Amino acid sequence: MIKISEELFAKIKENVIKGRRNEKDEDLEGGSVGEPGVKELIEEALEGGIEPKRLIECINDAMVTVGKKFETGEYFVPDMLASAEAVSVGMDVLEPQLSKGGIKKEKFVVATVEGDIHDIGKNIFAMMLKGAGFDVIDLGTDVSADEIVKTVKNEDAEIVGIGLSALLTTTMENMGVVIEKLREEKLEKEVLVGGVAVSNEYADKICAIYCADAFEGVDKAKELAKKRG
Repeated sequence: MIKISEELFAKIKENVIKGRRNEKDEDLEGGSVGEPGVKELIEEALEGGIEPKRLIECINDAMVTVGKKFETGEYFVPDMLASAEAVSVGMDVLEPQLSKGGIKKEKFVVATVEGDIHDIGKNIFAMMLKGAGFDVIDLGTDVSADEIVKTVKNEDAEIVGIGLSALLTTTMENMGVVIEKLREEKLEKEVLVGGVAVSNEYADKICAIYCADAFEGVDKAKELAKKRG
């Protein structure tokens, strides 16, 4: 059983790294079609009695490897997005088991701010948060400060943090608007910010937490959850 588990974990990790969601997907080299992808492998693992928590840890380990490949220039944004999508599919399979087992998941709100329709970075972050075991409320793109605040207010007790994305210098100012409105409503939530236009200096100015990329964002989200716990 232990040997079988180790083999399954290795296959799941390999397929996350290769960005293969299911058996219909090619790997990054164009092969592996017809072989089990993340969806089928996680289903097999659950049927074999492997605990969801261990599978989440396996997925996280795989994304750490993806992060290192991205940092060294071996992987680019499309490769990272493919892996993140594979993680999202895997978490969809795990979700019913997590709910059934009464496993409490910390909630995180993510959005691209008003006036900005760019979503690649936000999507990668959201999918990686799911892979890290968070319950993600993804509000999408071009989201007003009022809508973000309303969502946080409704989910207040369960929210660990908020992730805001902006690609343009003209729209990143709306991150500050969100934080001001949160203060007005006395919603003391940590806000992570990221995107091409965003800098550490700007994050400091609006009292937010700067994240250089989705990997750093997930690490900081975990830190927030740990402090809360």
